[in-house]
Amino acid sequence: MSLNLEQKKESVAEIGAQVAKAQAIVLAENRGLPVGEMTALRKKARESGVYFRVLKNTLVRRAVADTPFKALADKMSGPLTYGISVDPVAVAKVLNDFAKGNEKFVITAGSMPNSMMTPQQVAALASMPSREELLARLVGTMQAPVAKFVQTLNEVPGKFARTLQAVHDAKVNEAKEAA
Repeated sequence: MSLNLEQKKESVAEIGAQVAKAQAIVLAENRGLPVGEMTALRKKARESGVYFRVLKNTLVRRAVADTPFKALADKMSGPLTYGISVDPVAVAKVLNDFAKGNEKFVITAGSMPNSMMTPQQVAALASMPSREELLARLVGTMQAPVAKFVQTLNEVPGKFARTLQAVHDAKVNEAKEAA
């Protein structure tokens, strides 16, 4: 179904808004993919915060024309799906994991700002831990010395209390033996 001029302008504006905040875009070819599988992929992408659409290449070319992703325009031909995300690992992981199980879904290219990626580089990016995992590791690493320090500080009064209890128990035992 053909879009009228207003619909095309709206599409370019919507795509442009997504591209403006994106940290990565991944292109994948989808020839003959069943609707059910495509729906499952869309759901997984939505859950991961990935903007995932089948778009007209000419509209996407216009949307990325004056952005750090303009090099992708050369790769836009054929029936493509576009994964756009603020988290580069999320988009790579969702599309790469899906491509592993579906031979009709093939990643053709990817891009981070001012940097093109081959399908192999997209796969390598997908194997990296996500932003949330990296932040959790960082917090854990930063928290470990503080937790150890608090544990050490708590140990001093605990040891003092155990010593007082031991002295008390010893005096009670002496009193029982003396009686």
